[in-house]
Amino acid sequence: MAGMFKRLYDSPKVREFVRFAIVGLIATVIHYGIYYLLNLYINVNVAYTIGYVVSWFVNLYLTAHFTFKSGLSFKKGVGFALSHLVNYLLHILFLNLFLALGASEAIAPLFVYAVVVPINFLLVRFVFKSKRFKNQEE
Repeated sequence: MAGMFKRLYDSPKVREFVRFAIVGLIATVIHYGIYYLLNLYINVNVAYTIGYVVSWFVNLYLTAHFTFKSGLSFKKGVGFALSHLVNYLLHILFLNLFLALGASEAIAPLFVYAVVVPINFLLVRFVFKSKRFKNQEE
């Protein structure tokens, strides 16, 4: 059993996913915290959007430097922004779906994260690993 965990830990893709999960957890805590506080005073979708935008900047920096250890470039920034535009639209869609299905405003985002995070990992990994988004000097 210990050998299996050692092989998993030695896998660059597994370590990359663990780093992605750590960054995602940080971004999620920031997003949810801002959403939760603002939702007391403003519209649920506006609160959710403001939380998303603030956490996006933290996420961009940490994803580049910690998760994929690749640095930032204009192309990666644009790719990250586009992947997160898709991600944001999925967030809003599922947030409103779960609210319509009866989830409370406090709990609905947790369901959203469970659905959207795996999709986001694939989108962001594509941006930071794809040759399309690499600079000439990389």
